[in-house]
Amino acid sequence: MAYALVTGASTGIGRDLAKLCAGAGYDVIAVARNRAQLENLASEIGNAHPRQVRIVMKDLSRPEGAAELYEELADLRSEVEMLINNAGVGMLGFFAELDTGKQMEMLRLNVDALTYLTRLFVPAMVARHKGYVLNVASTAAFQPGPLMAVYYASKAYVVSFSSALHNELKPHRVVVTTLCPGPTQTDFQRRAQMEATRLFRGTTMSSTIVARIGFEAMMRGKPLVVAGRLNALMAFLTRFAPRQMAASIARRMQEV
Repeated sequence: MAYALVTGASTGIGRDLAKLCAGAGYDVIAVARNRAQLENLASEIGNAHPRQVRIVMKDLSRPEGAAELYEELADLRSEVEMLINNAGVGMLGFFAELDTGKQMEMLRLNVDALTYLTRLFVPAMVARHKGYVLNVASTAAFQPGPLMAVYYASKAYVVSFSSALHNELKPHRVVVTTLCPGPTQTDFQRRAQMEATRLFRGTTMSSTIVARIGFEAMMRGKPLVVAGRLNALMAFLTRFAPRQMAASIARRMQEV
């Protein structure tokens, strides 16, 4: 029996990825903080596929969250063949004014938990010579992001970390893929207080489409995929822009 572990599975891209895992024949471990949403997901998957769904309520922004999750899955650790690190959060505002504790929680969720869970579950994948890791980053990873400085930096870490792991683990037949969505129709913008920004007043992609792009890229063994042709073009062009020019453009998109 093979399991797919999906963090941030209660809404948006994570929820859609959990459904795709079940459709591909995996039993699912769905992790998030909202029990009602996780139970609804489990019911939806159960009605569509003959797959088991284990829900785990866990706040991975807590320092001990990832270790607790690993301990609670002691009976299934060796059966986790797919790890999807989707949980993440953003905050809009000036670095010097945003709450310090909330920014540290963001780093623990976006960086620490993702890194720790990958380190905990990858060795078993290496031992069996089969496994998949999908780390959800963002197009924010490709330039500095004034008004969301910590969030952008955290996603740059995810891209760099995941790209290195893809190289390290490829000989062991373990795939590490980075998914970089652009603006997407999820609950992210509301929680980050970004609904009125220029970035989200423009065109946004469906979370269902973004999830499928990421899932299919992982199954094909790709190291990185940017969701959407326009987003991919913009991510490519940032390589040629001076860093401060890219930062200025990002700031304008973050402004209301």
